[in-house]
Amino acid sequence: MNDIRRFVMPYVKKYRKLMSSAVLLAFLSLLSAALLIFVSGYLISRASERPETILLVYVPIVLVRAFGLSRAAFSYAERLTGHNAVLKVLSEMRVRLYRALEPQALFIRSRFKRGDLLGTLADDIEQLQDVYIRTIFPTISGLLLFLAATISLSVFDWKFGLFIGLCLSVFVFVYPSFSLIMKKKHHQQSKRQHTKLYHTLGDAVYGIRDWLISSRSADFLAKFKSERDAGYATDSDLAKYDRTRTLTLQLLSGALTITVGIWAGLQAADGLIAPVYIAALTLVTMPVIEALIPISGAVERIPAYEESFARLRAAESHGTLHHTDEEAVADLPDSVDIRIEQASYAYVPGARKALDDLSLSIGQGERVALLGKSGAGKSTLLNLILGALEPDSGTIALAGHRPAAYGDGIHQMVSVLNQKPYLFGTSIENNLRLGKPDATRSELEAVIRQVGLEEYIRSLPEGLQTQTEEAGRRFSGGERQRIALARILLDDAPVVIVDEPAVGLDPQTERDLIRTMMDSLSGKTVIWITHHLMGMELMDRIIFLEEGRIVQLGAHNELLEQSGRYRRLVDLDRGMDFGV
Repeated sequence: MNDIRRFVMPYVKKYRKLMSSAVLLAFLSLLSAALLIFVSGYLISRASERPETILLVYVPIVLVRAFGLSRAAFSYAERLTGHNAVLKVLSEMRVRLYRALEPQALFIRSRFKRGDLLGTLADDIEQLQDVYIRTIFPTISGLLLFLAATISLSVFDWKFGLFIGLCLSVFVFVYPSFSLIMKKKHHQQSKRQHTKLYHTLGDAVYGIRDWLISSRSADFLAKFKSERDAGYATDSDLAKYDRTRTLTLQLLSGALTITVGIWAGLQAADGLIAPVYIAALTLVTMPVIEALIPISGAVERIPAYEESFARLRAAESHGTLHHTDEEAVADLPDSVDIRIEQASYAYVPGARKALDDLSLSIGQGERVALLGKSGAGKSTLLNLILGALEPDSGTIALAGHRPAAYGDGIHQMVSVLNQKPYLFGTSIENNLRLGKPDATRSELEAVIRQVGLEEYIRSLPEGLQTQTEEAGRRFSGGERQRIALARILLDDAPVVIVDEPAVGLDPQTERDLIRTMMDSLSGKTVIWITHHLMGMELMDRIIFLEEGRIVQLGAHNELLEQSGRYRRLVDLDRGMDFGV
């Protein structure tokens, strides 16, 4: 229920007009189908009586054509309206997930398996489409038709209308509830079996030498076959249940149709209705039931939605900070000083610490470079600054408060520019507006100037409306970095974390990009993660991390004088400086 409130209800409220229109159009399409059959039955019966004048059947003929056309028209309009609303939801959800993950880009590899994240970005968000199109819309429209059919029949005979309502409730409530229980049970069992099967196969692949040496390959094959057959048996049981359910529903549908036919005949015999309505009332039962049967299939999708929601929640939780009401900070500061005092952190209790008793202060507007080998603690330190991790001991404060106290607002205080910023397959302007959705044209042009892309954008035939193509393939690495930098400038966070933005660029492009970044980020705190020493003379301090500790700290010129190690590293980069 919490996931429904989190991932579904906000969009239902936002697009309630579009979604209400889609449901109404779906109901009108179902109603048109039912009325088409009703009028057709009446027309056949009326025509068999050889009416004295064609006018007696002319109106039903027109109605048959009208309902036949309206059914298709309403169905098309419902698809158009419903998909329009759902595509808007999917677009917002992708941006929402991107905003949660993008600030954590430095740490995604350590938190997600690539397949898991890809599945979340593709399959799980696509499940949101099914929530509306295959579950919410057909269920609500089916319920409306159920009420309309029950009320309409009650006009003729309220007792029989109530009886039919109870019978139809089997299609609306009983079977969907039963299907949900069965599907959930099967889904959980099937997932356990497939997980076990993957583990068995994985263990066998990594231990294939042991299997062969010990001559136990036959044992592995027997175990694998047994687990595979168990999975097949579970799937077979579900298929058998589906066939049984379909047969039962069809039998109930036939029995209910015959019941309505007998009732209509008795009503006509008593003179309560004209005989020409017998076929009409009998036949209209079938499209009504056909509209209600899909509710069962719509409801049984819920277990799949729950798993997708769980993965979406997990993905968002990596970019969403949790805090208690007592420590929440409502107003975000414009100036952020970072204070780290004796902070330690270990990913596994008792194992080597990723950070070990580290103390550091970074003032607003200061430029700090973090250097060190992989595993030195750079990512862990930034993880703690972003509040994604809490130190095991010591304290970390941004503007006097723990990072977690800012909640989601931390990402308005700290922006991240990673190695390969992602550009969506839309216009340059839309990509820039991720930083500030309500940015004015003048603001967009200002940041384009700041990052040195003004002339290039002006040279494009469509300017800011130029399509980036998927993942920004239209642009070079340096151009993508500049567009991403412009996006960060629009976001206007006081602290910017930069992760090897110039990796893979030629020296001249790298030099120009670093100079542009430093100029455009003037006044902001810059924390620069790098393995490359180009541009270090532009930094206020350079910090070397090793095994979670600060082993060297100082400005470029200070380290040149005091550290032979730093001088040797600079010598490797000679010829690629800024002429200082």
